[in-house]
Amino acid sequence: MEEYQPIENYGVIGDLATAALVSLNGSIDFLCFPHFDSPTIFAALLDAKRGGHFRIEPLTCQFKNRQRYFPDTNILLTRFMGESGIADISDFMPMEHLGHRHNLVRRVKVVRGEIEFQMVCAPKFDYGRATHTIERKGHKLIFVPDKKNLPALLLRASVPLKSEIGQAVARFKLKSGQTAFFILEEANSGGDSPSANPDYVSEAFKETMNYWLAWISRSKYRGRWREMVNRSALALKLLTSQAHGSIVAAPTFALPEKIGGQRNWDYRYTWLRDSSFTLYALMRLGYTEEAEAFMHWMEKRCEELKLGRPLQAMYHLDGRSKLPEKILMSLEGYRRSQPVRIGNAASEQLQLDIHGELMDSIYIYNRHGQPISYDFWMDLTKLVEWVCQNWKKPDNGIWEVRGGVRPFLYSRAMCWLTIDRAMKIAQQRSYPAPLVRWLRIRNEIYRSIYHDFWDPKLKSFVQYQGAKTLDAACLLLPMVKFISPIDPRWMSTLEAIKKTLVQDSLVYRYLPEKAASDGFDGNEGTFSMCSFWYVECLSRANDLRQARFIFEKALGYSNHVGLYAEQLGPCGEHLGNFPQALTHIALISAAWNLNERLTEEEK
Repeated sequence: MEEYQPIENYGVIGDLATAALVSLNGSIDFLCFPHFDSPTIFAALLDAKRGGHFRIEPLTCQFKNRQRYFPDTNILLTRFMGESGIADISDFMPMEHLGHRHNLVRRVKVVRGEIEFQMVCAPKFDYGRATHTIERKGHKLIFVPDKKNLPALLLRASVPLKSEIGQAVARFKLKSGQTAFFILEEANSGGDSPSANPDYVSEAFKETMNYWLAWISRSKYRGRWREMVNRSALALKLLTSQAHGSIVAAPTFALPEKIGGQRNWDYRYTWLRDSSFTLYALMRLGYTEEAEAFMHWMEKRCEELKLGRPLQAMYHLDGRSKLPEKILMSLEGYRRSQPVRIGNAASEQLQLDIHGELMDSIYIYNRHGQPISYDFWMDLTKLVEWVCQNWKKPDNGIWEVRGGVRPFLYSRAMCWLTIDRAMKIAQQRSYPAPLVRWLRIRNEIYRSIYHDFWDPKLKSFVQYQGAKTLDAACLLLPMVKFISPIDPRWMSTLEAIKKTLVQDSLVYRYLPEKAASDGFDGNEGTFSMCSFWYVECLSRANDLRQARFIFEKALGYSNHVGLYAEQLGPCGEHLGNFPQALTHIALISAAWNLNERLTEEEK
């Protein structure tokens, strides 16, 4: 298994259309091209031999590796340090909407000494299922896949390139102060690319640097933990589609939640839940343009709704609704974790909670962003009416369980939130709405939660009706103002969560052996987003010392460049798709709330 880097050994770069994972050893081991939900061209992270990679490495002596971002940007610097010298690789993707062709730019520079390098660019098209040929065009190489629906790739370099068995290879020496560059982009028969400009790399570097610096400068966060909040915001922006306004849950698929396990899902789609939370985080930081773009995307999904149907839990970036789940036989999986899934059958599940999270984000946008239109409101009322009629249904819930539907506490609470926020929007904007009936149903749901989901022996709210187990999803209840953060019932629930789901600063979403789980055997890691939810609950309950202590410890589990996968394993290793939007959203929210309360306490 040594051929596989730990998941946490990667940084991520992107152009707001797709994203690439770059390892500590200078290898790009994952890239879907040209979009987040396109097939891979590099997937060595999922199959070291057949997945494809783009590697640049020194050939002389042993080197120590370091990796960092240029401050407040998504330009990644990988450093090699050895007896023969020091070298840097700068990796970035210029913004596609500024006229680039999904260009992947790699610039090598020797800082000290003389170092010999080897570059190997070995794409494997269509998840490793397609073959290709290589054509030479002057000093450039073009990778042409055998399937016409796949884009060809053009590799341009400042050093001589050779074609060897389906891959491009280069060997070159650089002395102190010398540089070499490589540009991989979508080949286009219509005219030459902007990258043909001799000054393209330096100009694109400055343009990309200035873009990210200008973007992060708009953040309103000026508190403690600014570096981690900025990094999380930059990661969320990388997961945003500039073309559509939608947001992916993570740029990867099939990274296992347990090594050798079956929980290997495809996260390259737009979850309404994740996107709604992302919108809330970005709005809080002052990024109203991103919020407006997502609202336009969301408005189109509501326009497409058929009468009597709820929204799907997730969609393609462009709004397509079909996400058939398939198993890839062409890739062995990360450290042989099978199956490797693309598509996601959870898109066909009933997940009642998504409507509440969506309505809450619309409420915030309508209040602090731009007023929503009357036509959008009328589409939203259809959703509210559907929730009014179907809130009692058992569903698959926030964790998308595949072991059978249940009447989940969190889903029920989000149905309450759907109606509550819809009523507030209607009153704020004087929009027509059956407020009396909505109020009656909202109150009925509220009473049901206190009556049907409260266990007097456990002194806690439980995961689903009749259960004897807890669920970390209920940590969101005080955050959406369903219950006061210092209500006696909530305080006892928080204590029960601490005893059963919390280990130091790490929080399990539930205990699989006791709860309604996802239908697969075996334990799982702690969920990093739940750790930050727990911090915010402590903060809101005015337990500021403990909240700060746990928050600081949770920050220590990020990887070397401040990113998080979905879960942490027993040794603190990152598991699941990477980087995960929800974790960085929860970090921003916890940092914002805790910072405000600490500042108030100091006054």
